[in-house]
Amino acid sequence: MKKIEHIGIAVKNLESGNDIYKKLLGKAHYKTEEVKSENVKTSFFQVGPNKIELLEATSLDSPIAKFIEKRGEGIHHIAFAVKDIRKEMQRLEKEGFILLNKEPKKGADNKLVCFVHPKTANGVLIELCQEDTE
Repeated sequence: MKKIEHIGIAVKNLESGNDIYKKLLGKAHYKTEEVKSENVKTSFFQVGPNKIELLEATSLDSPIAKFIEKRGEGIHHIAFAVKDIRKEMQRLEKEGFILLNKEPKKGADNKLVCFVHPKTANGVLIELCQEDTE
């Protein structure tokens, strides 16, 4: 793993979240994007070499909607940049981690992503991210 790529924060309302983080960070978000396959709208803030991703559910069956219903707004996941997502997935499976998807899938911000089950990472949902060059 190369670095923390971003921290994902679940919010009920993206516009309100953007206002809060604009005040907190002293700058506006640089991008919003909808990821239809995950039923989520995202917004990104650059913070030094890392990013903050705000996530708003676009349907009641979205993982973000379920997360907020169960735990409320807050940190949803920590994402790590990786050089080769498939190799990293294989390595983590050999180490005993449970992956939530067997193949990388298209995520926000031009990334291929895979999630590691929080039960195998001390209760933290981990996302692996690789630039999508395909």
